[in-house]
Amino acid sequence: MESIVKNMSLADDGIKKIKWVQSHMPLLRGLEVQFSAEKPFKNLRLTVSIHLEAKTAYLCLVLKAGGAQVRVTGSNPLSTQDDVAAALCSQGIEVFAVRGASPADYERHRIMALEHRPHLIIDDGGDLVHALHTDYAELAGDTLGGCEETTTGVIRLRAMEKEGILRFPMISINDANMKYLFDNRYGTGQSVWDGINRTTNLVVAGKTVVVAGYGWCGKGIAMRAKGFGAKVVVTEVNPIKAIEAVMDGYEVLTMEQAALAGDIFITATGCEKVIRREHFITMKHNAVLCNAGHFDVEVYMPDIERIALAKKERRANITGYQMPSGRWLNVLAEGRLVNLAAGDGHPAEIMDLSFALQALCARHIALNSAGMAARVHPVPSDIDNLVAKMKLEALGIGIDTLTPEQDAYLKSWR
Repeated sequence: MESIVKNMSLADDGIKKIKWVQSHMPLLRGLEVQFSAEKPFKNLRLTVSIHLEAKTAYLCLVLKAGGAQVRVTGSNPLSTQDDVAAALCSQGIEVFAVRGASPADYERHRIMALEHRPHLIIDDGGDLVHALHTDYAELAGDTLGGCEETTTGVIRLRAMEKEGILRFPMISINDANMKYLFDNRYGTGQSVWDGINRTTNLVVAGKTVVVAGYGWCGKGIAMRAKGFGAKVVVTEVNPIKAIEAVMDGYEVLTMEQAALAGDIFITATGCEKVIRREHFITMKHNAVLCNAGHFDVEVYMPDIERIALAKKERRANITGYQMPSGRWLNVLAEGRLVNLAAGDGHPAEIMDLSFALQALCARHIALNSAGMAARVHPVPSDIDNLVAKMKLEALGIGIDTLTPEQDAYLKSWR
């Protein structure tokens, strides 16, 4: 099947991006050498749906080095980088992704990536799994299992498991220590602010930043906002997380209260309608709103579209909406993932950890799927620990080991 990318003449620029991140991803480089020798994916078809930028592209090349027949599609219409998509295509990987694709084309590209009936899938947000369990279930006949990258996708998988309809094993990459402690916190914390700052060119210090959701992503975003000199407000529905935010030094308010105070709003909840009509109409003039969750439903765009008196592009990736009060609100990247739709995503060194988990867990399924039940599985602890050890080795850091006496002491009840 012929790939669908915007323009193959962009490939050289994409290759430069891929080579840059490759030079900063020592774990994947090591796995590329290992997989090239082992060929754990020989004769296996693999579909990847992760935000299509340089780090993802390098992961795909590592999987291809392991013998996989790889097809790739995007995970968000605005997060695909056309030069990277072209670069991957030039390296012999089938790619179906164009930045800014219409909803119909975005869906079509995803299904085309599945039409080779994959043995393995690597998903981000659960769209591949959803397709293989609904309108395109006939394409799942050869599927051995797969991996899920993010919180939103894991929520969907667990709901499917609870209903007893999940057809194949899926490994929750998101729940691994080496994923959420670093990717969600430090990756999201940095990349969200990269996207906001490069898009708005406004100061953060002295402003009130409202972070909706105090999971690991929200913690990272709040931590970076505090470092920029902002006053940070957290909104939550979970009482334990709310207390944690208080103990971390942040003010906790309801969104109704926070809407009156905030200058910059960032959603990171995985839920819908977090900021909606009643909040929009009370916000300050020139408030900035953006989303760090997977789907564009947290800053609820249908509401702001309905109540706005006027709408205009105020700057690239910034849409202004005039409220009935006459105030203007500014939505970044159409309410989609601000760090990817308006930036380059997480730093390469962070994604090296997450994508090492993806590669190793894909290999685990390829080798062990026959003994894995059709449910959501945790990342095996030996893989989680291996990635940590690989990272320490790459950093040139050594740690202590327990002596036999210490090990016996810790295992004894006496």
